Amino acid sequence: MSFRSTMSCKSTKVAPSVDFDHSCSDSVEYLTLNFGPFETVHRWRRLPPCDEFVGARRSKHTVVAYRDAIYVFGGDNGKNMLNDLLRFDVKDCSWCRAFTTGTPPAPRYHHSAVVYGSSMFVFGGYTGDIYSNSNLKNKNDLFEYKFATGQWTEWKVEGSLPVARSAHGATVYSDKLWIFAGYDGNARLNDMWTINLQDREHACWEEIDQSGEIPPSCCNFPVAVCRDKMFVFSGQSGAKITNNLFQFEFKGHMWTRIPTEHLLRGSPPPPQRRYGHTMVAFDRHLYVFGGAADNTLPNELHCYDVDSQTWEVIQASGDSEMPSGRLFHAAAVIQDAMYIFGGTVDNNVRSGEMYRFQFSCYPKCTLHEDYGRLWENRQFCDVEFILGEREQRVLGHIALVTARCQWLRKKILQARDRQRSCKQDSEESDEGATRGPKDIPGGSQLLEVHIREAEAQPFEVLMQFLYTDKIQYPRRGHVQDVLLIMDVYKLALSFRLSRLEQLCVQYIEASVDLQNVLSVCENANKLQLDQLKEHCLNFVVKESHFNQVIMTKEFEHLSTPLIVEIIRRKQQPPPRVYSDQPVDIGTSLVQDMKACLEGGGLEFCDIILLLDGHPRPAHKAILAARSSYFEAMFRSFMPEDGQVNISIGEMVPSKQAFDSMLRYIYYGDVNMPPEDSLYLFAAPYYYGFSNNRLQAYCKQNLEMNVTVENVLQILEAADKTQALDMKKHCLHIIVHQFIKVSKLPNLRSLSQLLLLDIIESLASHISDKQCAEMGPDI
Repeated sequence: MSFRSTMSCKSTKVAPSVDFDHSCSDSVEYLTLNFGPFETVHRWRRLPPCDEFVGARRSKHTVVAYRDAIYVFGGDNGKNMLNDLLRFDVKDCSWCRAFTTGTPPAPRYHHSAVVYGSSMFVFGGYTGDIYSNSNLKNKNDLFEYKFATGQWTEWKVEGSLPVARSAHGATVYSDKLWIFAGYDGNARLNDMWTINLQDREHACWEEIDQSGEIPPSCCNFPVAVCRDKMFVFSGQSGAKITNNLFQFEFKGHMWTRIPTEHLLRGSPPPPQRRYGHTMVAFDRHLYVFGGAADNTLPNELHCYDVDSQTWEVIQASGDSEMPSGRLFHAAAVIQDAMYIFGGTVDNNVRSGEMYRFQFSCYPKCTLHEDYGRLWENRQFCDVEFILGEREQRVLGHIALVTARCQWLRKKILQARDRQRSCKQDSEESDEGATRGPKDIPGGSQLLEVHIREAEAQPFEVLMQFLYTDKIQYPRRGHVQDVLLIMDVYKLALSFRLSRLEQLCVQYIEASVDLQNVLSVCENANKLQLDQLKEHCLNFVVKESHFNQVIMTKEFEHLSTPLIVEIIRRKQQPPPRVYSDQPVDIGTSLVQDMKACLEGGGLEFCDIILLLDGHPRPAHKAILAARSSYFEAMFRSFMPEDGQVNISIGEMVPSKQAFDSMLRYIYYGDVNMPPEDSLYLFAAPYYYGFSNNRLQAYCKQNLEMNVTVENVLQILEAADKTQALDMKKHCLHIIVHQFIKVSKLPNLRSLSQLLLLDIIESLASHISDKQCAEMGPDI
């Protein structure tokens, strides 16, 4: 397979991810590079603020994105409500007043604005004269602004109308405007209404019959749509302010609270509860910025991954111009960047600032999913755990299990030594009985490991954690399911898996309720799980719980010592003990697989990878989990000598690039020198990785990180891989920076042909005039 490339130059942008199309064999042949300048990923940039002669600084306004412009409507400047419409051109970074005709909405703030087709729709909000505190009222009117003509028109809708409101949430989905919650002047709301925007003549409002875990009545919250679901995060809801994230299924009108029990203490938690913040969707992520959080104005950017259901705080690039904390600002997305405008900053000052944040748009890491599929499919298993008195059997993979759990690693080594000892005693003449430690039996020869202290069901949950770093939580609150996780917790303590311990404790503590607390407490007492027992006792003796719990039949059948302990706890609560000790969250899947590759798993290797004749031990199960190429090989035509030659098509990668590829396979690492990226650009296609994440990183790495210091290494890699545009780019840098490049030690080690290419490029670069000037000196 050849590896050609072409070069094209485009306008400033982040290197985009590459569309992955397994059905198109030609797509792997070409590497199209766009040589900068590029915007740095995760960089905040301060753009020109809005001049006072164009529009006032403001908060409680709305912004929407249409084509290459941001439109700002309404809000207040601290003295008056506004109804002007401002336009910011993101290409020119220039402000102007948008052209308008017709009657605009009355001045207002805390309204909503969305884009549908080529129009902006403004609904509701708070109107009146805030300076004189007169005629203040909420609205439920609907206005349309046509971007093409600048025409404002009000939609007069017959029939039922949503109650007038402000500080609500609004979005567009399936040709409809959806309105949720808000404040009606007397109380917060949590109703939902929708109206079809396709046909103005027959449009009517419809109230939605919601179901599921409906968010509490709230206001001053954002909504965002991602993966055909609407998300709501935090907001003002009276005494019930939380940092919950809710998702709404448009098709079934069903709400679900996103659980946080799977988020480890010590790992990034959800953002603090807040109001007046923004939330936008990009790719599979939700980005939350600003707002008022318990009397502070934080300026961290929080990111929620919809697929993995995890939060993280985005680390801004080193050259970022960070916005200060603020509330009642507004945000919108254009292409691969978020724009934030205005808001209220310190000392109740309105802002006219505009900031731009550059998203990253890499395909997601599939490491956990790939190993999870290996566990579910049970292919290439080489160990069988025999559990409990009933000797139930569970299959697994030695490479994964020994990398993740030292307790099971010791058990497996003991079982392997016993197996070899038995074979030596019974089959002295059989060469297969004296295999070295790297030649672990595979295929149908399973290593049997007996574990008396474990039953099959909790052990399978533990194994799922080893492969994926998480557990599939059962139904919250159901007694049998809680008891199952308690058994898993007992195993986690025995096997010294700190990370799993925490996951179990968090699930159990979140699941304890009035119906199951006594069963959980009794089981915790039986299993000697003191931390969980303590949590249950404290739950029972709470003022709001105690009377309800002791009146149940379960309390009558509780063991006498536990009843005594509850009564004493109620009469004399123990003093609270606070610990400043950091929580040990254990090692992650990524950390353990990194240690495995770096030597920790060497004695369990069962395959040899040959790179240009040089052997590199590896693990079949790991290679098969991450690569469909290796999976098919090991399933159908496994080499008898257990050795596999490594190439990418017809090209043999460098040792350094091969090491980079193994890091990606074992633990998802995508950091590598730019020259490695040339070798590995085609690897996702050739080896059948789950997606093109590695390729997207390779592409951006090449486009953004070619420097004078590494240009000679990249030139060599480009020549070897026939990446013609990269070679041309490197020669261009060498010619223009030749004085610096000529001092690099690597120049002397280049091949004769590459040195000739450099001389030819230098000759082409030198003009006739320069040659004439040099003549007398020659």
